[in-house]
Amino acid sequence: MKRNKIYPIVVLLIAVALFIYESYYDKPIKDNPVKVEDVIPLPEDKSQPTATTNEYYLPTSTTGEVVHHNYYSLSYSERHEQPEWVAYELKKSHLSRQDRKRPYFEIDRSVSTRSADWRNYKGSGYDRGHLCPAGDRRFSKEAYTETFFTSNISPQKHEFNSGVWNRLEQKVRYWAQRYDGVYVITGGILEKGLPSIGDEDVSVPKRFYKILLDNSDGKTKVIAFLMPHKESNRPLYEFVVSVDEIEALTGIDFFATLEDSKEQRLEASDSYKDWSFR
Repeated sequence: MKRNKIYPIVVLLIAVALFIYESYYDKPIKDNPVKVEDVIPLPEDKSQPTATTNEYYLPTSTTGEVVHHNYYSLSYSERHEQPEWVAYELKKSHLSRQDRKRPYFEIDRSVSTRSADWRNYKGSGYDRGHLCPAGDRRFSKEAYTETFFTSNISPQKHEFNSGVWNRLEQKVRYWAQRYDGVYVITGGILEKGLPSIGDEDVSVPKRFYKILLDNSDGKTKVIAFLMPHKESNRPLYEFVVSVDEIEALTGIDFFATLEDSKEQRLEASDSYKDWSFR
């Protein structure tokens, strides 16, 4: 009899705990809030590249909505409520293990239509996957905090975000160290018919890409990755594709400013022999 009486109480307590978790998960802690705009006052004009942006390597935009933050640039897709690409330089001097207080995700008001609310992700089962990783911007509080605009995230399965995608991000840092910096362009493949989450219908990509360019030794080389949106134990080099393949999927011209013959040669190659995978 006692067990029968205790069981409903236990169930009730579990239900209350779940309700509290859902109600307060991801909400700012009142006695220690950290907001993006407390650290980074938004300038009036984000349409012009900053001094830290290498404008020469910026991709084209299929949406016309390009925003330049201090430490990365992006092209926002209102239709899919996320960036079609995020581009930034990762220099050797940027690499840092400094511990930073994690801010809360905020809407990017530099996007003319405003980026999606972080609440679209709540209870969706997807991580808010950084495209310019916070881990690549630990060298300053401003740079780190800036990565928490929702214009810099895409829905990612946790096992993908913390698994093979994280392995690739770590490899990018290895190359930035080895080659004294790399230029990174990354995003999801945004196409028709994607599933979506939240009230604003944030698209969930089925594939993600990352393109790297290095010219540290005077010889320009490029490598591109295309990954299915799922965890994998496959070695990273098995995901290498040509830039041309990603351009065909996205409609984006990634290196339009390069001399034509060089652009064609680099974008057609799916070789990774010039990149160290050890």
